[in-house]
Amino acid sequence: MERYRDKNILIVGMARSGIASARLMRELGANVYVNDIKPADKLKEQLEELDIYGIEFYLGKSPDDIIPNMDMIVLSPGVPFDLDFVDTAQALGIEVIGEMELAYRLCSAPIVAITGTNGKTTTTALVGEIIKTAGYTAHIVGNIGVPFIDEIMEIDEDDIVVLEVSSFQLESIENFKPHVGAILNITEDHLDRHKTMDNYIRVKERIYKNMDGDDYMVLNADDYNTKKLISQAKGQVVMFSKTISGSPGVWIEDGNIVMDMGKSKEKICHIRDIAIPGEHNLENALAATAISGILDIDPVVISDTLKTFKGVEHRIEYVDTVEGIKFYNDSKGTNPDASIRAIKAMDGPTVIIAGGMDKGTTFDVFIDAFGDKVTHMVVLGETAEKLILTAKKKGFLNIHKVCNIEDAVSKAFSLARPGENVLLSPACASWDMFTSYEERGEVFKEAVKALRR
Repeated sequence: MERYRDKNILIVGMARSGIASARLMRELGANVYVNDIKPADKLKEQLEELDIYGIEFYLGKSPDDIIPNMDMIVLSPGVPFDLDFVDTAQALGIEVIGEMELAYRLCSAPIVAITGTNGKTTTTALVGEIIKTAGYTAHIVGNIGVPFIDEIMEIDEDDIVVLEVSSFQLESIENFKPHVGAILNITEDHLDRHKTMDNYIRVKERIYKNMDGDDYMVLNADDYNTKKLISQAKGQVVMFSKTISGSPGVWIEDGNIVMDMGKSKEKICHIRDIAIPGEHNLENALAATAISGILDIDPVVISDTLKTFKGVEHRIEYVDTVEGIKFYNDSKGTNPDASIRAIKAMDGPTVIIAGGMDKGTTFDVFIDAFGDKVTHMVVLGETAEKLILTAKKKGFLNIHKVCNIEDAVSKAFSLARPGENVLLSPACASWDMFTSYEERGEVFKEAVKALRR
């Protein structure tokens, strides 16, 4: 870690990972400079966090002036690579990496990296819980909410890092090499940044960029886009599927999850015993089982954890029942496919709350998924009009536009009947109105609580 002492390091982006990177680099003796396009008056909390570290700030503008003096630049995941100052730095021979790559270079423990369009958070949390139940120390970090770099000084070589990885983070890797990588599925998302599906898929593929024969790649044989990667993925490929059997792999046989890592076939548990509901969570359970099998975890431990793990906050999270109406928080549903999965998990008629930041996706398949289940749609945010136009085109007319989450909850409550559901599943990112999907989910839950008052 002495390699960073007295180096000039620029951190770009003052979100969680940027703050954590700046703090650690300063502790390791680097001269740290922090840039954000937002002005200082919009970053008061972040500036207070870094106030004691003796950091120089370049705010409200591009960092062009200081680029030639830097030894390395670290981008936060939300900062795209196609910016002019990045081109300038690379032309000068200055290394530009992301926070995840920086953390990887400081990490001595084996890494399980999990990516995909949907299911990443649940699968990451589930794998972490299985590892902990087996008696190991697991660090559950990354896109799940705790920056990898934030825990790096606490990670020992005998621990296991379970890392949720986004496409934004994979854009900026160079040497990053997980021992186990997993791509759960690939559907349309983040096209505002990646522009095309082909680009998006290529970024996801980067998870196995540096893998070799001692590493493992877990792929979904039921997903069209991930199935195509089976023949080209590096490392030893382990498949999971609801219908296709094969060793090494995990599949469903006579209603049971079955695992064969190449030695013998093991029955894990019956699918009805899995604690987390929904068809999509069955896929997550299969993926988690495959990863755990690679780590040689006792099948009994895997089974017991699948039977007790209740899921994660903000992902089809039951909130409360008010006057016979059940409220569910699926703020983590940040793309149409994720929200379709949430709709399928609902039991009975449902009023859905949708809308948020526009990521360049279309909403036709989202509206098509309503069927007879979704009775009304309450819309808000940047994509409200886009959702309204798509719904009307599809012949769905029970649409209600509101200004904020509190009004959305109130309106949905007035539309639902006892025995029905209200589901917040936006099918969009949160950044038009909130700092994160977590904040959006918390505001929703507070609004539900207010109904009782």
